[in-house]
Amino acid sequence: MSDDLSSCLVLNTIAAARSLLRRHDTKLKPFGVTVQQFALLAAIRLHPGEPVATLAQRVLLDRTSLTRNLDLLERKGLVQRVSNASGNVRLCEITEEGDAVLDRILPEWRQSKAALTEGLSEQDAETYLRVARHLAQE
Repeated sequence: MSDDLSSCLVLNTIAAARSLLRRHDTKLKPFGVTVQQFALLAAIRLHPGEPVATLAQRVLLDRTSLTRNLDLLERKGLVQRVSNASGNVRLCEITEEGDAVLDRILPEWRQSKAALTEGLSEQDAETYLRVARHLAQE
């Protein structure tokens, strides 16, 4: 039974995800954001004016988690939600302060990303990324 658990893809993936989240949340703490909030800021910058529903799909967050994180980012002045021209869809935009915070985070994020793959061959890193993307599909 214990061998079944140690070789379980689901449990090992969850353990890896938790470890990565903890590690990167710690690195992002001085910037006042979490990994999920960083991902949201980056997605909003790359896709400005995107509807909230589309953003939820893009960052793989359920609507409740997305709303909670957007509320926090909005209170910090990093993003704003605005209505579209017809007023029936909420859109997300990054603020100047959000852009500035994201610019300060990116060097740390790049360094963390490089450290994460240290000791892995390029092929192993590519394989892991391919498998992770496959597992993330719904």
